[in-house]
Amino acid sequence: MDQDLVDELEYMKDLLTKSGFFSVDDTLEILEDQFIDEEIDFSEIEISSNDFSNENFSKLENAFAGLAGENIVAIHNCGYDIEEGVADAFELFVHLNNNKFKAEGFCFYTFEDVEEAIEEAKLKITFGDFENDEDKALEIGKTVSKYLNDENFEIVWDETINNQIEINPFKWDKSYNDEKEYEIEGAYEVFIKNQVL
Repeated sequence: MDQDLVDELEYMKDLLTKSGFFSVDDTLEILEDQFIDEEIDFSEIEISSNDFSNENFSKLENAFAGLAGENIVAIHNCGYDIEEGVADAFELFVHLNNNKFKAEGFCFYTFEDVEEAIEEAKLKITFGDFENDEDKALEIGKTVSKYLNDENFEIVWDETINNQIEINPFKWDKSYNDEKEYEIEGAYEVFIKNQVL
């Protein structure tokens, strides 16, 4: 393997491990898919789980669970980029509607945002509504910002719908937990559980 490939593989392995979203087996599978065209013996590659504290991530989970009680679908690790994230949020919205639940809006961060959080210690949160109503979207942004503030996160946001809400600083410290679902499946469960009856 040339050095560039070694470096790229090491970077991806490190990123997937630090994200805390993937088991050792999942990480290996993702790497095999990503480097499918390369001659790499994956049996030689050592992968272990991270041993992060989960302190900041727990606060983020609290905020996202609280938002579900406000009829806002809050999704962890939602798609690779914003375009995928929005598509996933709308897919979840349809699924909730089909099951007689009404979500007013959404917020999420993507895997790209996780990467930025790991590299630069800040986490961007995308938000919006499901009806393309700018006033409603702004209200959702303010609610998301409030719940993040309530967890003592420092927020950087100009209170417009044109910009994401940024938690800065944000030390990414999620540890892997095989008991919990994230992404849209996890967001669905949390949303249902936090509905006020």
